[in-house]
Amino acid sequence: MDHHAKYPGLSDLKARARKRIPHFVWEYLDSATGQEATLQRNRTKLDEVLLRPSILHGEFTPDLSTTFLGRDYKLPFGIAPVGMSGLIWPGAERLLAQEAARQGIPYSMSTVATQTPEDVAPYLGEDAWFQMYPPRDPDIRKDMMKRAKAAGFNTLIMTVDVPVASRRERQTRGGLTQPPRLTGRLALQAALRPAWLNGIRKTGMPRMKLMDSYAEQTTSLSSTEHVGYLLRTSPDWDYVKYLRDEWDGPLIVKGVCNADDAARLQDEGVDALWVSNHAGRQFDGGPSTIEALPHVRAATTLPLVFDSGIEGGLDILRAIALGADFVMMGRPWHYALGALGDKRASTRSGSPTTQAASSTAGRPPLKPSPTSAPPPPCRWSSTAALRAVWISSAP
Repeated sequence: MDHHAKYPGLSDLKARARKRIPHFVWEYLDSATGQEATLQRNRTKLDEVLLRPSILHGEFTPDLSTTFLGRDYKLPFGIAPVGMSGLIWPGAERLLAQEAARQGIPYSMSTVATQTPEDVAPYLGEDAWFQMYPPRDPDIRKDMMKRAKAAGFNTLIMTVDVPVASRRERQTRGGLTQPPRLTGRLALQAALRPAWLNGIRKTGMPRMKLMDSYAEQTTSLSSTEHVGYLLRTSPDWDYVKYLRDEWDGPLIVKGVCNADDAARLQDEGVDALWVSNHAGRQFDGGPSTIEALPHVRAATTLPLVFDSGIEGGLDILRAIALGADFVMMGRPWHYALGALGDKRASTRSGSPTTQAASSTAGRPPLKPSPTSAPPPPCRWSSTAALRAVWISSAP
C-alpha cells in the first residue's frame, strides 16, 4: 500500500492515529499544559513566517544536506525525545531507532522512555542522542551517562525547562496516571483499540524502565514518587559544569528561549543549544519558539537545534531560515506510529522531506539577500537548499 498517497499530510495521520490508539493515550500525546495557549502560539507564529524565493536560476536538484556538530546529514531534521513513547505505540523506541538508522538521521531517546538504553542499543544507527532529565543523585547521573555511552549514544542532551511537574489538564481528564493503570474506564478504551492492545500484550504495560532500575536507591517511595524524587529538581549552572566535565562527547542544552541564557551557556563550553518550549507541555505563558529563535541566534554563535510546533517540511525551512541549524520533531513521528504501527515511520519522514524539497525547488545554493524589514540578526544555516531564501513576517 502506498501510505504516502493514502495519508499525504500530517492531518491525515493524526486522524488515523486517533482512531487506533485509546483516548487516554491520545490525550497524553496531543495535549499540552494549562489552557494550551503556548501550543497554539507555536503553530500560529510559525504560520506567520513567510519565505520569499528568488527566481529564474534554471534547473537543479534541491539539496537538503547540512553539517551539524561535525557530522554530515542528507536531511536537516531528526527524531526528538518523547517520554513514554511505548505507551503511544508498543515498541515505539525500537521502531523509531530503526527508522532513524535507515534514514541516517539522529534518534533521541528520553530518560523516561519505556525502554532502557541497553534495550535500544541493537537498533541504533551511527548518531544517537540521549536526553537527560538531571538526576539529583550524582552517582545515578554518572551511571546513567555511562550506560548511555556504552549503549551507543554519542551526544548528551541536558533538558533544563522542567523545574516542576506541569499541569496537563487534558491528560488528567483523560485518566492517565504514572505508572499507567488500566482502570475499568481505561480498559474499555483499550479494548476498543485492538491493534494497540495486542501490541501492549506482547510488550507489557509501559513503564519507565530506566528509572525503575534506580528504584532501590530512592528509599521506600512509590513508583510514581521515585521518578519525581529522582528527576524533578531544577538544575543550576554548576550542574552544567558537572555534565561538561563528565560527558565525553557533544553536550546540547535543551529548553533555551532566553538570549542571556544562551550567551552564558556558550561561555560554559556547551556544544549546542536547543531552542524549545517543550512543545507547550511545561509552561503556558511564554513565547513561541519561532519568536524566541532569532533572539537566541543573535546572542550566540553556537549551533542551534529547534523544535516545538513543527509539522512538516515548510516549518523546517522556516526554522532554518530564522537561524536554526537543525530541527527535531517529536509528535509527528508518533502520530505516524499511531496511524500505521510498525509499517514504517518513514511516512512521516517522507512527508517533510518531499515538502521541503518542493519548497526549495528553483532556489540554487545562493546566499540570501537581506529584506527591507529583517528579523533580529541571525547567522544563516549552512543548509545549501535554504541559502537563497529570505524572510519576512506576515502583517
